[in-house]
Amino acid sequence: MDACLWDQEMYEMTDIPSKNDVVMGELNGRGEGVIGVMSGRNKISLHKGSLISLQEHADNKYSGMRVAFASSADTPFAEKVGRATLKLLEVLPGLTIWDLVVNRDWKGEDINQIGRQPPLSSNKARSHFPRLKEASGIRYDRMLFFDDCQWGDHCGMVASGCKEKDSGLGPVTVRTPQGIREDEWRLGMENYAMHSKKLME
Repeated sequence: MDACLWDQEMYEMTDIPSKNDVVMGELNGRGEGVIGVMSGRNKISLHKGSLISLQEHADNKYSGMRVAFASSADTPFAEKVGRATLKLLEVLPGLTIWDLVVNRDWKGEDINQIGRQPPLSSNKARSHFPRLKEASGIRYDRMLFFDDCQWGDHCGMVASGCKEKDSGLGPVTVRTPQGIREDEWRLGMENYAMHSKKLME
């Protein structure tokens, strides 16, 4: 999530945001809602591509699509900041990310893998993704993963370390070093469509 879904790193934040810390504004032409939350002097906001992707998901543009987060937030405090932010930032007026992803997609169950405290670790291929697969029931080769990491290659590690035995394929991955932009979101969906055709051959 950090610097990928939104524009801040949670370990750098000073306060857990609350309803008193919301910043209102225009949600990509869809009306006024919560476009940011303050953590001390820092404002946390979704990247444009992230907002577009979540709005399209809210509109049910991609049948059967469900969303979950795999974040290696550094500390327990950073985890709390992240979850609080998910419950405040809005995708559409009155619809938070948490409402969409946890309440709608997973019927209220929080399957997100956030942090690096045991049983999680800094290696998403060894901890976050196996746990996501178990919790969601979704095969690795039916997943699409976006990641911004610039000090390592999470995308490469997940793609090579999380493969299905029968297909030999893992998640489709897209690196987003500046956070999810609209063109990277489109690229991910295009690559996933080609990937899906390969699975059906």
